[in-house]
Amino acid sequence: MSLEILDNAIRRIPDFPKKGILFYDITGVLVNPPAFKFCLDKMVELYKDKKIDAVAGIESRGFIFAAPLAEKLGIPLILIRKKGKLPGDTYTCKYDLEYGSAEIEVHKSDLKPGQKILVIDDLIATGGTLAASKKLIEQGGAEVFEFFGVIGLPDLNYEKILEPTKVTTLINYEGE
Repeated sequence: MSLEILDNAIRRIPDFPKKGILFYDITGVLVNPPAFKFCLDKMVELYKDKKIDAVAGIESRGFIFAAPLAEKLGIPLILIRKKGKLPGDTYTCKYDLEYGSAEIEVHKSDLKPGQKILVIDDLIATGGTLAASKKLIEQGGAEVFEFFGVIGLPDLNYEKILEPTKVTTLINYEGE
């Protein structure tokens, strides 16, 4: 299967969530089993021989890709959630958004010192959420092995924000 199946499954929604924004909707991949399988197969191919101790999924669509990958690799799945969604003791990181700020959390008990963690989200735009995730993971003494996104928007300069950590995407959209 080729990347074309993925590209054809990603819906483009103009002027969402506001005028001038072209929104890349990953739900088109989720309702297309061959496109979803393509993503998972590529992820397994990329990471099956890497020394990764756990996969961390970013709420909420990152969970959809992180969970099956963790199961296929036989390693733990760590959830990075919006503040107030986890019941146990957590590490918290506040970060800036275009308008305002947000906070994310991870259970302290889910992180082990020295772990190498692959962080997954569906789409990487500015890299702000991933950078905050890295800070969370480092609070627990673990390290981010790599960032992965199904879709990347490199024109928003996420690689510069996330360096020196490697960023891998399956498909990039530039200048749109």
